[in-house]
Amino acid sequence: MRIGELARRTGVSERSLRYYEEQGLLSAERTAGGQRQYPDAAVDRVIRVQELFAAGLHSAKIAQLLPCMRDTDGGPSEIATPRLVADLTTERDRIDRMITDLVRSRGVLDEAIDAASEPPSQH
Repeated sequence: MRIGELARRTGVSERSLRYYEEQGLLSAERTAGGQRQYPDAAVDRVIRVQELFAAGLHSAKIAQLLPCMRDTDGGPSEIATPRLVADLTTERDRIDRMITDLVRSRGVLDEAIDAASEPPSQH
């Protein structure tokens, strides 16, 4: 599929797809005319890249991680290193801290909303 179709199927801009290719996150064959031609599996790859960006990972870490994710047979990749596992555990811990902070902030907002929603007391 061409870049425009991949963009439509994933909701990711063509510019972002070109960036992913530059960063080694996505690859495409080139036609004789020089146009990018992506395999069907590129849709899943782009969605996975988007999920990893949403998790707060940067492109260099994603490029390092993608080849180490589960192989097509569902087993762990043989090239995953203990260092990568440690780095990913650190990232997960960072996300967990962010979730805790967000839940706390939501609680404060809930209290403010409740207080602002109460009718004024009559004295």
